Amino acid sequence: MVEQFSAVEVIIAKRDGGELTDAQIDWVVGAYTRGVVADEQMAALAMAILLNGMTRREISRWTTAMIASGERMDFSSLARPTVDKHSTGGVGDKITLPLAPLVAACGAAVPQLSGRGLGHTGGTLDKLESIPGWRASLTNDEMLDVLGDVGAVICAAGDGLAPADKKLYALRDVTGTVEAIPLIASSIMSKKIAEGASALVLDVKTGSGAFMKDPERARELARTMVELGNDAGVRTTALITAMDVPLGRTAGNAIEVAESLEVLAGGGPSDVRELTVVLARVMLGAVGLDAVDPGDLLDDGRAMDSWKAMVRAQGGDPDAPLPQARESQVVQADRDGVVTRLDAYGVGVAAWRLGAGRARKEDAVQAGAGVRWHVAQGQRVTVGQTLATLYTDTPERFPAALTDLSGAITVGAREDVAEKLPLVLDRIGH
Repeated sequence: MVEQFSAVEVIIAKRDGGELTDAQIDWVVGAYTRGVVADEQMAALAMAILLNGMTRREISRWTTAMIASGERMDFSSLARPTVDKHSTGGVGDKITLPLAPLVAACGAAVPQLSGRGLGHTGGTLDKLESIPGWRASLTNDEMLDVLGDVGAVICAAGDGLAPADKKLYALRDVTGTVEAIPLIASSIMSKKIAEGASALVLDVKTGSGAFMKDPERARELARTMVELGNDAGVRTTALITAMDVPLGRTAGNAIEVAESLEVLAGGGPSDVRELTVVLARVMLGAVGLDAVDPGDLLDDGRAMDSWKAMVRAQGGDPDAPLPQARESQVVQADRDGVVTRLDAYGVGVAAWRLGAGRARKEDAVQAGAGVRWHVAQGQRVTVGQTLATLYTDTPERFPAALTDLSGAITVGAREDVAEKLPLVLDRIGH
């Protein structure tokens, strides 16, 4: 086969600040998927994109080419309208767990393709795999059956969905190009558009525990993704939400499932419940089901029923005890004062060090590992009061985790309390 272009000419065009043509984009994404363009060549192009950016047309075409590299799912046979949610990731971000069954209980179908954690951010599939018997990998037919029967499914994306993204995502992770907004936006949206939901709500995190630490960068990413979704015929809305402090009171796997169950039972931490309900309202509004108040379904048990049905449909036992770590250690205040800082990034790194996350994709995670914090930023504490509890099966992990946590949870004077972001900073789109 005679190739239409050479990788070098495409790299040079972007390196020198030029716009790539539709034909160049279609070719380079397809040729990379086929193995014609080598990893080192795509790495050079990714760096050129990071440094020089892309126009809206280029990003849209790049996303379309990524979708075209694989299959598209079709949910048109479902009686319910389909709506999905995607979070850009954070610490203690267990929102998908109560949200998907809640929105399903309100009458929508939620095809939630989720991922695993890497580094300091947790992964939804890792959390759910702490439930005995629960299965992350489903065929497309199995996914459709669960959606038809239950209304919600949380599972891993199949290999056939945007395979170009799978290759490029792994490459970006090891070449310092993760932060390129055109590549983040096209990575997320290629999978979400190929997934086939009629509407999408994006939860774009900002703050120390998020990939987009600066709110303006988070808004730029949100606007880019909303444009991509709407251009592709998917009704897309984005919320910019806070990730300067971690969500809820836990970061880990099984301990986050337990906290999600508290929310599904009508309780749980107020921030987790609030964000779950806010996102549910936006999702339901996007598909015309906003006559129902999702908060009522958390309180009357219907969302919990939906959760149990979803877990059972994927082979899990919703009534089985969750795994617990073999070892724990408490962190106490060494003085009287006020919690001046509860930093999401530091808490996330501590949970990762304890075994809740992975450094490489192939690493295993501990179901019971993680961090529980017992205080909130701005709260007054006394010497000896428990600030946090650390959990792991491997106690040799405690010292490094304690070092990270010592800088993440600090006690001092009232005037030194860090300013906290509002839970929802902005809304972009419908």
